[in-house]
Amino acid sequence: MESDAEEEAVATPAPAAGPAAGRLKGSPELTVDADMREMAKTGAWSVSSCKAGNGVAALRDDNLDTYWQSDGAQPHLVNIQFQKKVQLQLVVLYVDFKLDESYTPSKISIRAGDGFHNLKEIKTVELAKPVGWVHISLSGADPRETFIHTFMLQIAILSNHLNGRDTHIRQIKIYGPRPNPVPHQPFHFTSREFITYSTIR
Repeated sequence: MESDAEEEAVATPAPAAGPAAGRLKGSPELTVDADMREMAKTGAWSVSSCKAGNGVAALRDDNLDTYWQSDGAQPHLVNIQFQKKVQLQLVVLYVDFKLDESYTPSKISIRAGDGFHNLKEIKTVELAKPVGWVHISLSGADPRETFIHTFMLQIAILSNHLNGRDTHIRQIKIYGPRPNPVPHQPFHFTSREFITYSTIR
């Protein structure tokens, strides 16, 4: 589900490495389709650098008053590695230009692969003074490509607003498709009654 702010996104030319998703502004509400589930808790998180007291845990504490702050050269990296291949559909970041100004990301690359050795850029987005939740779809140009299947996801902060060096991100959430509760059943029923009567006894 897209917000009004996201619908105002202005398309930008795509770089050779991957498609551009436009200039995103953020939404005050975290809105996710009911057929998605949060996947980030099953992954191992790491960052390329952090300032003392503003480490990777701040990205996952459900507190918009805390933030991860990088402490090194760009690009700044957030890595999420999974023990088995997972299906991922959506990355959502909380950033706040009003509070963080030059620490606010302006260009982000999303990369995926089996590990650090073969990461491939699948999406780039540019942010326009964002305040709120920024939704980044991982789906491809083909409408049948609604998710990616990967062992690792990397979020790379390529640049910040006002030419800032280090970056602030307040929250990151990652979503994948919710598994079908009925094995070998192509339809996704949401009603318990429909699920009960969806198979022949």
